[in-house]
Amino acid sequence: MKISKLFAIILISLFTLNVAAQQKKYVMVIHGGAGTILKKNMTPEKEAAYIAVLTKALQAGYAQIKKGKTSLDAVEATIHVLEDDPHFNAGKGAVFTHEGKNEMDAAIMDGKTLMAGAVAGVTTIKNPISAARAVMEKSEHVMMVGAGADQFAKEAGLEIVDPKYFWTQERWDGLQQAIKEDSTKAVLDHGSKKSDLLGIKNHDYKFGTVGCVALDQAGNLAAGTSTGGMTNKKYGRVGDAPIIGAGTYCNNETAGISCTGWGEFYIRNVVAKTISDLMEYKSLSVVEASKIALDKVGKMGGDGGLIALDRKGNIAMPFNTEGMYRGAITVDGKIEVSIYK
Repeated sequence: MKISKLFAIILISLFTLNVAAQQKKYVMVIHGGAGTILKKNMTPEKEAAYIAVLTKALQAGYAQIKKGKTSLDAVEATIHVLEDDPHFNAGKGAVFTHEGKNEMDAAIMDGKTLMAGAVAGVTTIKNPISAARAVMEKSEHVMMVGAGADQFAKEAGLEIVDPKYFWTQERWDGLQQAIKEDSTKAVLDHGSKKSDLLGIKNHDYKFGTVGCVALDQAGNLAAGTSTGGMTNKKYGRVGDAPIIGAGTYCNNETAGISCTGWGEFYIRNVVAKTISDLMEYKSLSVVEASKIALDKVGKMGGDGGLIALDRKGNIAMPFNTEGMYRGAITVDGKIEVSIYK
């Protein structure tokens, strides 16, 4: 009888160890926007290009973590890759405003100290995520906007470029299409929802954001988000990406979060901080909290997605659009990249 009990204990122990071994621990998760290209419009060549860049971004951040660098270093390095590639609506691939300019926003947050930095409406900074980090580390402020933020970045020694650097044919064509469709929409419904029913709203060019959350060897989290905003935006519009608590938030006690989608809904729901609060005050998992927060956005009529990573290496990547460019890498370097459901 004693032998049987001992044998059972051994079996249970082996099973438990096996389950634990199968559980993945992630050290980084990224996104490149949600709902920006419908599957029917995606070519094999373009899909391969997106997957290649997402993979490159994960590798860049993972290299920082493997070298013992901080999660902030990993986030910055990862987002640099995405900002420098015209496939994504951030940095080089930023969309155009109604006036034909590129105005970019970015934010970064340290989960250990809760320090944060953000910039909005910048036009000459090659990598806005670095400007956000400079605001956090080299100033007493959290957010800077417009010409002042551009000037601060220049004085901080960041790379400044001519605004022409951000011009791309695809984004310019997207602006022309958006202007045309907005004009048609005004004629059709005079403020009603008829144009949406006719399928005029086109997410292929409207939205897009890039983001990253990383967990370093010291167990500290960091989160960052960068975006070119919304195609055809007017009046200095700013979305959720640079707003701490809305599109970006990070706390070692809960999780790091970066959001993507229709920014106004993420601001109104304070999505990123809501996820953290649900985890802190209701003891929900990062997956449960992320689902609840995104469901609230959906119920209000907003769409998009988010990525989240907790200190134990658990991730969440929910979205309510047809797809979301996303990827993650485990502690042992295994890369996972996906676009559609």
